[in-house]
Amino acid sequence: NSSCAWLAQASPPPGITFESADMTDQQLPDRLSVNPASPFYDAELLAQNVGIRFNGKERTNVEEYCISEGWIRVAAGKARDRFGNPLTVQIKGVVEPFIKVQA
Repeated sequence: NSSCAWLAQASPPPGITFESADMTDQQLPDRLSVNPASPFYDAELLAQNVGIRFNGKERTNVEEYCISEGWIRVAAGKARDRFGNPLTVQIKGVVEPFIKVQA
């Protein structure tokens, strides 16, 4: 499949391996958030060290993602709202969650 050609070229950081796509599709939800106030927050799942590939690159600053709608939400710099929460920006693209596995 040519759409996944980048996957064969991408190499994970030392000591980290990626699980197969079949495995992550069964375990990871369509939408997940790191904000405990969100209805899409799942502490047990986040403890498994979830990673996000967005448009073929691994992103480490993702606050929330949605696979079906194709977007991630990331913090917009150091800006905060009046409650102290980071201001976020929604970016559209190809979202691929995975679970990082220590080698």
